[in-house]
Amino acid sequence: MIDLIREIMQTLRNNKLRTILTGVAVSWGVFMLITLLALAKGITDDFEQDVMGKNMTRLRVFGGRTSVPWEGNREGRRIRLDEKDLHTVPSGAKEYVEDVTTNIWGGSSVSTKDAKVNLSYSGVYPSAAKEQQIDDKMTEGRFLNQPDLDECRKVVVISDYYAGQLFPAEGESAVGKTVIINGLAFKVVGVYKSRWNRDVYIPFTTARLMASDRKDLGELSVNLKNVMNQEDGEEAEKQVKNILAKNHGFSPDDESAVWISNYFTNALQAQQGLGILDVSVWVLGILTLLTGIVGISNIMFVSVKERTHEIGIRRAIGAKPRKILIQILAEAVSITLIFGYIGIVMGTAVTQLIDHIFNESGMLGNPTVSLTIAFEVTVVLVLAGALAGLFPALKALKVKPVEALRDE
Repeated sequence: MIDLIREIMQTLRNNKLRTILTGVAVSWGVFMLITLLALAKGITDDFEQDVMGKNMTRLRVFGGRTSVPWEGNREGRRIRLDEKDLHTVPSGAKEYVEDVTTNIWGGSSVSTKDAKVNLSYSGVYPSAAKEQQIDDKMTEGRFLNQPDLDECRKVVVISDYYAGQLFPAEGESAVGKTVIINGLAFKVVGVYKSRWNRDVYIPFTTARLMASDRKDLGELSVNLKNVMNQEDGEEAEKQVKNILAKNHGFSPDDESAVWISNYFTNALQAQQGLGILDVSVWVLGILTLLTGIVGISNIMFVSVKERTHEIGIRRAIGAKPRKILIQILAEAVSITLIFGYIGIVMGTAVTQLIDHIFNESGMLGNPTVSLTIAFEVTVVLVLAGALAGLFPALKALKVKPVEALRDE
């Protein structure tokens, strides 16, 4: 083993310039592969945190307008979702529907005696805490609960961003304080912190009393169960639409009567897209790396040619073909690994810099090099180095001792 290492180092010293120039291509290929993989990981992590972390097994249903006449009803009718739908959808699609909730939006200003902000509020059910990923982000107080809903309480949950504006006094807690919404006094019962979400939440029943149209629900949020694949998600959507079609007298095939956003199937499609992104990154990175691998293979061909006499002598004194093969392959793998790890270090440094720049903005979720990525790239380097040295090694094995000893 020691002799093999010495021979490898001697080969590298004898061909410094040629080795360095070729090694740069390897380093660049690995650098690109590492950087692209880290960025893809950041995008995937961000998607899983901000999208897949939410309750994705649900449908959002909005009323629309009919586009075809049906059973005596004219086209162009506006479909308004109502309270009947809240009860008939879960009872009519028991196999896939766990429960149905809704919310109401209202435009308003939220004010205190010291400050005022213009924003909209959402009248929601307690389950919105999970759907919007707020349940584990409450910094003060609590989220809305069932008694708030049952008693139509005038309570509100706000983000820490607006809490700081409405109650600017340093160290002052917003919980327990009063804010004015649409001329009504609401008690702040909770404050949450979220990177993107800054909504203001009040009980759905309270928001409904404040709404100008108390019958039109606007939208339904259908929480699903027993959905394992895309076929289940599509069947659940179909059943929900059939029930709504029966309730409101429109064709089940009418595409514009109601609009359904299927979070479950959308998430599955997005995951497939991220899988394609990951494969594409590997393909691009390996193609870039191939430039350096071809260069190393050329170096080894030249090295074999220059050492034809040496190989002939070794074969003549009894060196086995396996040892010649191992030496050539080891040299190729060593060159690839040395310059490959330079590329890994460069790529790691750049991804750390990217992580530092985007850490505050939250645009990428931890785009850094993990041990898994480093291991995968190492395996690729070993295989690439072996491939680069394989053909030169096979050529070395074909050298006949008698002809090699005549070679000048």
